Amino acid sequence: MNNPTICAIATAPGGAIGIIRISGSEAITIADRIFRPVGSNVPLADRKPYTLAFGNIVNAENEVVDEVLVSIFHAPHSYTGENSVEISCHGSAYILQQVMFLLTQNGCIPAGPGEFTQRAFFNGKMDLSQAEAVADLISATNKATHDMALSQLKGHFSNELSDLRAHLLKLTSLLELELDFSDHEELEFADRSELYTIACDIHQRLASLARSFEVGNALKNGIPVAIVGKTNVGKSTLLNHLLHEEKAIVSDVHGTTRDFIEDTTIINGIQFRFVDTAGIRTTDDVVENIGIERTYQKLQEAKIVLWLIDQQPTEAEIEDIKERVADKKLIIVRNKIDKSTAHSTFNIQHSTFTTVDISAKYGTNIPVLEQLIVEAADIPQLSESDIVITSARHYSALLLADESLQRVIDSMNLGLSGDLLAEDLRIVIDHLAEITGEERITPQETLQNIFTHFCIGK
Repeated sequence: MNNPTICAIATAPGGAIGIIRISGSEAITIADRIFRPVGSNVPLADRKPYTLAFGNIVNAENEVVDEVLVSIFHAPHSYTGENSVEISCHGSAYILQQVMFLLTQNGCIPAGPGEFTQRAFFNGKMDLSQAEAVADLISATNKATHDMALSQLKGHFSNELSDLRAHLLKLTSLLELELDFSDHEELEFADRSELYTIACDIHQRLASLARSFEVGNALKNGIPVAIVGKTNVGKSTLLNHLLHEEKAIVSDVHGTTRDFIEDTTIINGIQFRFVDTAGIRTTDDVVENIGIERTYQKLQEAKIVLWLIDQQPTEAEIEDIKERVADKKLIIVRNKIDKSTAHSTFNIQHSTFTTVDISAKYGTNIPVLEQLIVEAADIPQLSESDIVITSARHYSALLLADESLQRVIDSMNLGLSGDLLAEDLRIVIDHLAEITGEERITPQETLQNIFTHFCIGK
C-alpha cells in the first residue's frame, strides 16, 4: 500500500512524558530532518533498528525544542508493519504540539482515529478481531475485561476460528472434488459419516463460543443490577454506599427518585452496573408513574435484583416480585436494622431467595451484600487462554455460521446432494471470515486445497 507517512500524539495529556508516533515509508527520513543526535553524528537512517538515540528536536531556525529519546523500528518488524519512529519527549502540551508541527512541515500528515492499528491490520500484523481487541485492552477497567482483551489480542480466538476454517475448507474441498467427477456417481471422496461427525463437532464449538457472549458482554459492559422497592426504604442510600459516592439524592420525602439513576463500580474485579429506580407505590403523580414504569423496565433488563424492604411484604407483593424475577437472581435486602429488631419475623413463604440484613444509613453489612452480589453474578474464573466473546458483531457472525452449519447437518440427515452441502459450508466459512476480516473463500483456494492435500495421480 502506498500510504503517506502519518504521525500522532500517543499519550494522554498531563503526563511527565509524551510520546509521538510516526509510521510510513518516510518515517525515519522525516524524523532525521528535525532530530540532532548528541554525542554522535550518525543519522537515524544509518542506526540499527530497535535502538534508542538521544538528542534534540530542533526547528527551522535550529533552535532546540526539547531533549528527546528516539526509538527506531524497520519494516516489517514494527507495530504497523511499516518503518516507524517513536519520539519520547517531555509531556508539555506546547512541546508536543511543536514537534507535531515540525513533523507535518516535513512531510507527515496527522493520523486519523485508529489509523496505526488499521495499518497493522492491512499489513498483516493482526487480523480484524485482534485489532478490535486493542481498543478493548485500552478501555479495560478490571482484570476480567483485561484478560479477555489480552486473550483475543494474542490470537486465541483467531486461532480457534482458523482451526475451524481449516476443517470446513477440507470438507468443502472434498465435496467440490466429487462434483468434478460427477460423471462417476459411485465416487465419494467425502465420507458422509466422517463429514457428519466433524460437522456436529464444529456445531458444538460454535455454539459454545456463542454462549460465552452472555458472560463476555456482561463483563465488558457491567452486570446489570436493579435496586427496587417501595418509596423511602433506602434505595438511594444503598446505591451511594455501593458506588462509594453521593450519586443519588437522599431524602425522607416519598417519591424523591422519579427516574432511574445508573452508574458502575468494581467489586472483586468484576464491573457491576447498578440502577437505582423510582419507588414502587400507588400515586396520582403522572411524572412519578412514568418513573415507576421505567422501574419495571429496568427490572426486566437486570440480571440481579436487589429487593429492598423495611417491613413485612404482603403476599401479593411477594407473588408479584417472584413473577417479575422468575429468570433472575433475587437478593432480598432487609434494611434499617438500626431502627428495628422485627426483621427476624420477616417471612417470605415458598422462597429460596437469598436474604441479608443491612443498615444502608450506617453501611452495616454492605460488604456481606457485595459478596452476595458477586456470588449471584456467577461469573466463572477466567484465565488468559479462555476464549470469551465480547463483541456483538462476533456473536452475530457466529450465530449465522452455526445456523448455516445446522442446515448442513439437516441436509445430510435428509441425504441431500453434495453441491447443496458444499454451498452451505461455504456460507459457514464466509461468516467466520467476517470476524477476522479474511477474504471470502474463493474457487482458487478450494482448488489449492485439493491439489495440496488430495492430489490425484500427482
